[in-house]
Amino acid sequence: MENYDAVLEFFKQATEPVSAGQVADGTGLDRKQVDKIMNKMKKEGTIVSPKRCYWEIKK
Repeated sequence: MENYDAVLEFFKQATEPVSAGQVADGTGLDRKQVDKIMNKMKKEGTIVSPKRCYWEIKK
């Protein structure tokens, strides 16, 4: 769960919507891991997409 927490923290600190690639670069995690975590977050409703391929924490 520590990877999940790292991705969640990255989203909380982001000042604008970010792509999965930016999350991977910012957290140092593998892109495939980030994709899995982000898919889980999407299903939970933790993150939303204001524009295609970019995500932000749900406000």
